[in-house]
Amino acid sequence: MELYEINQKLRETRDELLETLKGLNADQLNKRKDPNTWSISQICEHLCKTEELYVIAIKKGLSRKEDSFIEKKSLDFLLDRSTKLEAPDIAKPTDAYLEYDDIIKKLSNSRLKLHELLNTVEDPSILSRRHFVHPVFREMLLIEWVRSLYLHEQRHMKQINEIKDRLP
Repeated sequence: MELYEINQKLRETRDELLETLKGLNADQLNKRKDPNTWSISQICEHLCKTEELYVIAIKKGLSRKEDSFIEKKSLDFLLDRSTKLEAPDIAKPTDAYLEYDDIIKKLSNSRLKLHELLNTVEDPSILSRRHFVHPVFREMLLIEWVRSLYLHEQRHMKQINEIKDRLP
């Protein structure tokens, strides 16, 4: 999958997320089913943190001088919500009570950082020739890091919709 197609998927997925959040008030955004689950605002905060951490990882991968010879991973498992994935502590959300505008601003800022980085890549094919080690998924080509962002967001949109379905 080319970077152009991935950028298109990132845009489509983010637009869908923003549409999903529209009309929710602060109480709905911050309501938790129980102390062991995340609210919609916490899911969004997690998405922002993850995106910002990925930008750092991709930068580190780009700074490597040698090509990587690792196989592409299938990332479709990210969409399977029957398998619980534990977020690393660094990507876990806080308990902060966030308003709609705060969430939109955070989502916008993290995406801007990603686009700023990707726009500096003169030869996008380098993303398929360099890798960086993911804390959960191990060695991943940089293009897979970028692709996994929209899959990760789609996974959490399913979670958000499940929460929305339970809202009064």
